[in-house]
Amino acid sequence: MNFEPSEEQAAAIDAWNRYLERDIRPRVEPYRDQMIPKALARELLAATGPYGVGAGWVAEEDGGLGLDFVTSGLLYEELARVSPDVAGLAFVNEGAALKLARVGTPAQKERYLARLLAGELIGCSAISEPGAGSDVRGMRARAVRDGDVYRLSGEKSWISNASIADLVVAVVRTEENEFSMFLLDRDEHRFETREIDKLGLNGWSLGQIFLDGVVVPASSMLGPPGEGLRESMKGFERSRCFISLLGLGIARAALDDSIAYARERTQFGKPIAGHQLVQDLIAEMATLLEASRLMVFRSLALMDKGGKHNMKAAMAKSFATEAVVRIASSAVQVHGAAGIAREYGIERHLRNARMLTIPDGTTQINRLIIGRELLGTAAFA
Repeated sequence: MNFEPSEEQAAAIDAWNRYLERDIRPRVEPYRDQMIPKALARELLAATGPYGVGAGWVAEEDGGLGLDFVTSGLLYEELARVSPDVAGLAFVNEGAALKLARVGTPAQKERYLARLLAGELIGCSAISEPGAGSDVRGMRARAVRDGDVYRLSGEKSWISNASIADLVVAVVRTEENEFSMFLLDRDEHRFETREIDKLGLNGWSLGQIFLDGVVVPASSMLGPPGEGLRESMKGFERSRCFISLLGLGIARAALDDSIAYARERTQFGKPIAGHQLVQDLIAEMATLLEASRLMVFRSLALMDKGGKHNMKAAMAKSFATEAVVRIASSAVQVHGAAGIAREYGIERHLRNARMLTIPDGTTQINRLIIGRELLGTAAFA
C-alpha cells in the first residue's frame, strides 16, 4: 500500500500545476460567479485535454490517453483546486466521450469522438428529470419508433453542460421497462435548453433540456436498445468519485486561503495563527481533508483493480462532500467579516461546496447504498 504518487505522477502533477497557474487561472478568474462562455469552454477543453483532463479515461485506441483512475484523479483534483467549474466541464464532456467510445458504432465514433476529445464539441449526459432524480427508473421522457426515426418527448433537468452542449447522450424510455441512449446533435435535432440559476459552481452550466418535438434517425441510438440505463449506471462509481475530487480541490483552496490569512491577519497584538481557537479550526479542516483524500483515492485505486466497489465509492462521496462543507464553513469563520464578503471569494468556497452533497446520489442515498451492501437488504428499489 503506497500513499505517495509515483515519480511519473509527481512530475505530471508538477507540470500540470505550473500550467494551471500560468494559463488557466487567469482565463477563468473573471468567471468566478458567471457561466464560462461557450467559446472559452471549448478553448479550455482543448487546452486541458493533452494533459489528461477531459480525455484521460478514454482508451488510447479511441484517441484518449488511457490513464488509470488514480492518475486521472490526481489531475482532476489539481484542476478543481484552481477551478471546480472547469473540472466539472471537462469531466462531463469526458463522460459523454467515454460512453461513445464504449458502445458507439464506427460511424458515430468517426463523426463525434475525436471532436469531443479535442474540445471542438462539448458533450453532456442527460438522465435526471424533474420527477426522476435518485429514482432514475421513474423517468418519463420517451422515444417512440416511427419508421426510420424516433420521436422524442419529455424533459431532462439538472443536466451539467446542458446549455452549452453540442452533443447530448440522452437516456429515455423506449418500452415500458426499457431505457435506451440516443445521441442528440444540437445543430441537427434542434433541442431547446434553459440554464438554471443556482447557489454555487456558477461558471459551470447546469440546465434543462426540452425534448418535445425532437426527431432523430434510428441510427442515433447509442448502444443496444434497452441497455441505456444499465450502461449509464456503470459510470456512477466514477461520477461519485469525481464529485468527491471536486470537493478535495475546493477544500484545499479553502484551507490554503485560511492558512495564508491566519498568518497575515493581526488581532490582539499578534497574527491570529497564534490563537488557539483558530488553530483548532484549521487543524480540523486539515484532518477532514486528509481523511477525505484517503477515502477517495482508495476508491479510485480499487476501481483500477477492477470489479464493483459501490460501497467504497458511496462512502467516499458521502463523507468527502459533507467534509468539504464543514471545511469551507470553517474557512469563512477563520476569515471573519472578510469571509462573508463576495469580493474576497471565501464565501464562494462554501457555496461551491454545498453544491456537492446533492448530485450523483445525495448523502442520504449514498448512505442507503452503504447500508444495502452491509446488511444485504435494500431500503429503496
